Amino acid sequence: MIVFDKLWITMEQKGVSTYQLRERGGIDSKTVRRLRVNDNIETKTLDKLCAALDCKLDDIAEYIP
Repeated sequence: MIVFDKLWITMEQKGVSTYQLRERGGIDSKTVRRLRVNDNIETKTLDKLCAALDCKLDDIAEYIP
């Protein structure tokens, strides 16, 4: 299972709100809700998140077996 717990930590460290994430990264509110519950998202969304937060994939997501 892929979890996005690190996303919220990275956002807090960088001082980015979900509003700013939606504006900067073009992430819609439905996607933010999906991220909160660790639901499936597209790889292009991961790319947008990394670009908006200027981070690596392992800064926002983690695989939990």
